Amino acid sequence: MRFKNILLTCLVVVGVSGCDQTASRASLVLEGKTMGTVWRVSVAGVDEQRKAALQQAIQQQLDHDDGELSTWKADSVLSRFNQYQGTDPQPVSADMADIVTEALRIGQKTAGAMDITVGPLVNLWGFGPTKQPAHTPSDAAIAAAKALTGLQHLLVIQAVNGQWLQKDLPGLYVDLSTMGEGYATDHLARLMEQQGITDYLVSVGGAVLSRGHNAQNQPWRVAIQKPTDRENAVEARVDLQGHGISTSGSYRNYYELDGKRISHVIDPSTGRPIEHKLVSATVIATTALEADGWDTGLMVLGTERAKALALKEHLAVYLITKQGDGFTHWMSPQFKSFLISVDDHP
Repeated sequence: MRFKNILLTCLVVVGVSGCDQTASRASLVLEGKTMGTVWRVSVAGVDEQRKAALQQAIQQQLDHDDGELSTWKADSVLSRFNQYQGTDPQPVSADMADIVTEALRIGQKTAGAMDITVGPLVNLWGFGPTKQPAHTPSDAAIAAAKALTGLQHLLVIQAVNGQWLQKDLPGLYVDLSTMGEGYATDHLARLMEQQGITDYLVSVGGAVLSRGHNAQNQPWRVAIQKPTDRENAVEARVDLQGHGISTSGSYRNYYELDGKRISHVIDPSTGRPIEHKLVSATVIATTALEADGWDTGLMVLGTERAKALALKEHLAVYLITKQGDGFTHWMSPQFKSFLISVDDHP
């Protein structure tokens, strides 16, 4: 899966408001790895004796999700769909149909900036299962990869007897890593509810969702990182109020190619990595999946178009833009209702 900058909770950021060091209730923190990133689950009011069973249940859920969405595993549901060189509908789970449906909806809203069929371009630029290129891809190679993309070539079929994905372009390659972390995070929240746990904060990579209160009976609060390599540099703090949050950033996942920094965020319209000044887009939404889809599309659009779309769609959005030697931030009116504080210090 695509790496995103990981959002920090008050459990690991020292001095975040509302995070008393003296717990008034039992609490557990569980961690692990999945989808090429890390997951973290914090729960309150849960006895230590349940830790091992919860850890196992969480990992099983995430392994199942990875077995559906991974483009790195040849036997995943998505990889089998991508390998299929026909146009007949292929059966998928209800969850898989849901993530593709949401991806197509956000893709349409962003005029194709969030495009889950961009897989051939992701692979061409070395951010998929294939190796990084030795040199910048040629115009011809980019054009050939672009010819295999397009949301109009992908269809979700929902029926009473099941769900299917269908492509009218045999070479279409779907990459759901842009929404995989949100998808998995929502599933962890669902798992917590099934386990009878009502106070939790769950995260996979850069996607986070919370419900209830922490061990000090305070709201779960999350810190958005500054666009820097310093792990605990805080840009802003928010109270999730039971929502999901996701951040997409261009400043961590990159490599150097022919003397140029190559971002992992690919613009489907150009077939090339983004080069604008927007370095981070954070979105708060009802679900982590929705937040995870929007943040990618906004990153592709760049600062001004992202602002316009956030206002048009009434999205809770926080943007960080490179300006000279520093950064500027912008937030939508909807984001302000979640905001605790903004740190303007470098």
